Amino acid sequence: MQRIRYSRYFKTSFILLDVFVIAAVFVYFFLRNNDQLFSEEASEQNILSIILLIFYWVLLSSRTKLYSVARNITYTIYLERLVTHIFIFIFGVILLGKVSNNEFLQQDRFLVALSLFILLLLIKSTLFFTLKYIRTLGLNYRNIMFLSNDSSSEILKNILTERKDYGFKIHDYPNVDQLNFEKLVAFWKENGIHTMYISTEFKNYSKEQDSEVHGLAEKHKVRISLIPSVIENNFFQYDLEYTETQPILVQSKFPLDYLTNIVLKRTFDLLFSFLILVLICTWLFPIIALLIKLNGKGPVFFVQKRYGYHDEVFNCIKFRTMYINGDSARKTTEENDKRITKIGKFLRKTSLDEMPQFLNVLKGEMSVVGPRPHMLLVDDFYKLKIGRYSIRSLVRPGITGMAQVNGLRGDTGDVDMKMQKRILADAFYVKNWTLSLDLVIIFKTIFLVIGGDKNAN
Repeated sequence: MQRIRYSRYFKTSFILLDVFVIAAVFVYFFLRNNDQLFSEEASEQNILSIILLIFYWVLLSSRTKLYSVARNITYTIYLERLVTHIFIFIFGVILLGKVSNNEFLQQDRFLVALSLFILLLLIKSTLFFTLKYIRTLGLNYRNIMFLSNDSSSEILKNILTERKDYGFKIHDYPNVDQLNFEKLVAFWKENGIHTMYISTEFKNYSKEQDSEVHGLAEKHKVRISLIPSVIENNFFQYDLEYTETQPILVQSKFPLDYLTNIVLKRTFDLLFSFLILVLICTWLFPIIALLIKLNGKGPVFFVQKRYGYHDEVFNCIKFRTMYINGDSARKTTEENDKRITKIGKFLRKTSLDEMPQFLNVLKGEMSVVGPRPHMLLVDDFYKLKIGRYSIRSLVRPGITGMAQVNGLRGDTGDVDMKMQKRILADAFYVKNWTLSLDLVIIFKTIFLVIGGDKNAN
């Protein structure tokens, strides 16, 4: 029996709440500056300003996808959309105040903008996490199933199982290898299946069976989602376009293929790195250097060759966190690695060992945000094993990145599975880069540095 889904009502409720907050902020400032808000002289102009800005907010959401929030979206991506939307909206508020004759907007537009930013960011973030928490309690879930049992399916199933806040309840379908249409339809009805996942890597069904499954799913209102093969497919490098009504796959053009975005990102990297080096590293580096020296013999810095932009090899600089050993270029770290010094454990936990890489950023070898550079032997191994691994080299490697702020760090556990997830995260970053996404990743990294990263080793 199909469960009632309440998510469809959330969008309308969230829009109405945002409209109320925006209107309330403007009314508050109107009243503070003019007790005659609804006087004949002011009412028409002020009310028209509110209506125009609310209309602008709602219209802008169709571009920023602010209300198209999938249940499996991460806070990193949601925050990037939210910050982008609010900044563009605030720019509209400031612009309207500059070109209009509304005295209030001309006087207090910056204070209004700041109030809107803080209020909307707090309210929408609170609602986001509240909804996530509700789903961890087993409410507002969506029934799903997998009709394939290959490696790509296992990666997705593992993610959805771990992330209770996504609100997916997985129903295991018995005998995936032996397809029976009547039993499949009965399984859908019995468990109220909303979405069925099938991997393109799974080859156990004939074309006729595959066509029959799609026909039955359409008839019984079961959505089918295809899982591309992480190992084989080149889906990252193609976008769907149309020539009249004929769909075609064309080579993707990533955001950082455009000169304006390249200049914007590089300018931000230079300014941010310069400020960090001057304001923080000038006093932090001597302290860390002293602690490293007190902890044992050896150099303060550790330099290792890594692959960078377009696979060019560069010298990646870090604070030394290990005792001097001959395996640093051949062996990755492991849990409770005896090579790591006491101060090294702290530096790794807080990611302070990466701070010298701001020098790499100034030299143009790295970026503040991007895919983390791996050891050469790790890159050489996984380039042959994981499809689309080389997409990471299309941008400069970063001090922090999408994978790191989403817990995909460290070399413990199922390393192959974790590496495949990292590549998916890095590929997402390359395809969806924006400056606001970089800012969100930086803020999340700061919180990880302060609280310590449990995945660091």
